[in-house]
Amino acid sequence: MSQRKKTGILISGRGSNMAALIEAASDKGFPAEIAGIISDQPDAPGLAVAAARGIAVQVIARGDFADRQGHDAAIDAALKALSADIVALAGYMRVLTTPFVEKWQGRLINIHPALLPAFKGLDTHRRALEAGARIHGCTAHFVTPEVDGGPIIAQGAVPVLAGDIAEVLAARVLKAEHQVYPLALRLVAEGRARMENGRTVFDLAGASERANSALVAPDLRPLAENLEDLARFTP
Repeated sequence: MSQRKKTGILISGRGSNMAALIEAASDKGFPAEIAGIISDQPDAPGLAVAAARGIAVQVIARGDFADRQGHDAAIDAALKALSADIVALAGYMRVLTTPFVEKWQGRLINIHPALLPAFKGLDTHRRALEAGARIHGCTAHFVTPEVDGGPIIAQGAVPVLAGDIAEVLAARVLKAEHQVYPLALRLVAEGRARMENGRTVFDLAGASERANSALVAPDLRPLAENLEDLARFTP
């Protein structure tokens, strides 16, 4: 196996997707290793989660810098110190500056709680429900200067069920995120998904069966709460 790609993770909160990446990378056969965690929030719960797993953590607080450019420059320096090959945003709640994004472009990935290009931005689950969506989910993508506009690496789909509220739907999507993001990191770390000319180019020859799919679609039948729900998702 070729050398594992060192990955830096940026977080702002609980870091559940961070934890999913750490868990995946705990397998020595996984093509990426987690080099360190950087948070812009000193009280981010994810910091303690990572530290408990023996991962190096660092706080680079936005308030310590005069502007976004200075803050991003400090993050860039910290990532260099980690010798990071890939940067994964895992609930990082700040928009990165264009120079930072362009410097890391093709090596900077994110997980978004919706099936892009639908529902970019925040509050995706409420908006999906209000729009009457029947399928919702999550998207792992390369980061570009356009927020949530980068080329797609992998997606996970979940059903929207009768009676769903935003919190219930969010929990269902989060489970898919924890499958999709490690898959996306694997594809990028192996060089089987790369960004070229603003698009994702796949080279899946010889990949494992799981890595050959860029779509995670859980079995819908156990989620059907009644015959009406089941009929909606049965071909």
